[in-house]
Amino acid sequence: MRLHLHLLSDSTGETLENIAKAALAQYDDVETLRHFWPMVRSEAHLERILQEIALNPGLVIFTLVNSEIRRTLESRCRAMGLPAIAPLDPVNHALSQLLGQEAKARPGRQHMLDAAYFARVEAIQWTIAHDDGIGAEDWEEADIVLAGVSRSSKTPTSIYLANRGYKTANIPIVVESPPPAELYSLRHPLVVGLTTSADRLVAIRRNRLLSLNQQPETSYVDQDSVAREIAFARRMFADHGWPVIDVTRRSIEETAAAIITMVNERTLGEGSEEAP
Repeated sequence: MRLHLHLLSDSTGETLENIAKAALAQYDDVETLRHFWPMVRSEAHLERILQEIALNPGLVIFTLVNSEIRRTLESRCRAMGLPAIAPLDPVNHALSQLLGQEAKARPGRQHMLDAAYFARVEAIQWTIAHDDGIGAEDWEEADIVLAGVSRSSKTPTSIYLANRGYKTANIPIVVESPPPAELYSLRHPLVVGLTTSADRLVAIRRNRLLSLNQQPETSYVDQDSVAREIAFARRMFADHGWPVIDVTRRSIEETAAAIITMVNERTLGEGSEEAP
């Protein structure tokens, strides 16, 4: 089935893209033709878009705070017999009821350069500078330290966490090369062990070697050697009481969400211990 999807936003459209992506993931065999219309802030701009919608009718999803532009879009879509959905309306309505105030009609306000934005930038820069075991002397500054054998999703998970504002270091666990001593004396960061199944790890490593045009048959992808690596890492995690996440069937987002939950629970626990 083919679907024309029109996404209209008075800002960057990032929110709409994420909503559309999440919704479409629930359906199979749909050929989606996306028409992306960001920064829609005038009637003249909307009129040009409506002409395109008329030529390629389909589902219209929008985030528009200007009431006049919004009414025009909804009215014209009704006339064409097309659904026009404002996905943030239920959330804004609920917030308005709970907070006792009307939402401010300010396009793209969530993208203002506030303190949280700069904190994320700093976290990303710090995380990139402390990838793959680099900068052990700075690890105490981290919010999170990820440990795991090679190709256990440490780097992509670190970058995802950094985008959420967490300074994240990661270190490979190698049987022949013990981690720096700094790893065992950390107080501030949450140290998390990442593990996976031997079968999945071998497959990922083989693909990595093939992409680099390297010899595919080495101890790096030997089933028994890989199993020993994983067992070695798991013993290390257990010996130091670090929480462990098995990433075998988890996406990067799911792994990061589980880690953030651990960080939050740890923070709440520390707060309750300090309370009188």
